[in-house]
Amino acid sequence: MFKRLITLASTALLAACASYPPLTTSTSQVRYQSAQFADLPGWGGPLAGESLTALKASCRTLQGRPQWQGICADSGSIDAANPQAVRSFYESRFTPWQLLDSGKDSGLITGYYEPLLAGSRSKSAQTPYPVYGTPADLYVLDITAEQRVQPQLVARRSSGNRLQLLPGKSVAGSGEIQISLADFVTDNRTRALKGRIDGNRLLPYYTRAEINAGKGNDKMPVLAWVEDETELFFLQVQGSGRIQLEDGSFIRVGYADQNGHGYKSIGRWLVDQGQMRLEDVSMQNIKAWISAHPQRRAELFAANPSYVFFKPLPANDSGPLGALGVPLTSGYSVAVDPRYIPLGAPVYLATTWPLDGTPQPLNRLVHAQDTGGAIRGGVRADFFFGYGAEAGMYAGRMKQSGKLWLLLPNGMTPAAAP
Repeated sequence: MFKRLITLASTALLAACASYPPLTTSTSQVRYQSAQFADLPGWGGPLAGESLTALKASCRTLQGRPQWQGICADSGSIDAANPQAVRSFYESRFTPWQLLDSGKDSGLITGYYEPLLAGSRSKSAQTPYPVYGTPADLYVLDITAEQRVQPQLVARRSSGNRLQLLPGKSVAGSGEIQISLADFVTDNRTRALKGRIDGNRLLPYYTRAEINAGKGNDKMPVLAWVEDETELFFLQVQGSGRIQLEDGSFIRVGYADQNGHGYKSIGRWLVDQGQMRLEDVSMQNIKAWISAHPQRRAELFAANPSYVFFKPLPANDSGPLGALGVPLTSGYSVAVDPRYIPLGAPVYLATTWPLDGTPQPLNRLVHAQDTGGAIRGGVRADFFFGYGAEAGMYAGRMKQSGKLWLLLPNGMTPAAAP
């Protein structure tokens, strides 16, 4: 269902590009090298119209930006069922740039999907596990790189759950909030602190183990109750999903917020504990381990202090909303690190299917429409397989090496793209 490939660049365009040497630009350890469509593995296969569908979805957000206005306007007139027309459109409007990270042209490609859980709107012996919305006592403070190195900060309450920093202050006055950076785990990616107010101090919000033990639960709205704690954990990993109720109807939920603690892989924890080999880590094998060791499930889950809160989404047949704010297209959307790949841009992916036996190429033009806490780096992507059991089978085993080419509107350089 996802095995349709993409087309070859036109001879005229290749001839036009052939007389120019490759250009190179860089951001930190990530480099972008200009390429030709002929450099993209598998660019000669039959083109899938879903790629154009995904671009049109991105254009809901991109169409107001000058570099994208013409592309988005013209995409609406292209016949997605005409491979030649779609091919000519991409080749004439975009320039491919290969991504390299720390000198390497290959990186990790994983997969995700939209899971289905059985649940209810009411707590019962059969459905005891809550799907939480954003806590009322979760506060967010945006900070800059310069502020991350200051030991003491002072803020005040702003609108909603936001805090506003008071520049130049290090000691809180009446009605103000004291923040000690030593209380929080930060790195050069930290752009916001998330915490709870205790007296006049901002403290880190509760960890997964604390939430599961009941801390702060009275401040958390419950969207639904589900049958399986393990499936609830993986719903948080995926970031969105559907919950089927007793009457056969569905609730759709998507990512709303997170408790501020960094994501830790429970697969890595199993490896470090000697419970699993690294090459055997997959969603299916983790679930099997939990079934065989139910008494250690809480210990395993506590290894990941990150906790995701959800919001209800419209019940429709389109894909879940990604970070770009548009529905994801099964098999043609990816989550990326937006520091290096701008959301909405086409990305050519060259990897393999997560199948036993001889590797089978998975080469196609996808679109950067989502992000994820574990998606870090220039040559790194999470491939959206879609909804249901088959998608979950592929996503749970996806741990392939792959290459990425960023497609930008002609005349735009990667340095100006994010």
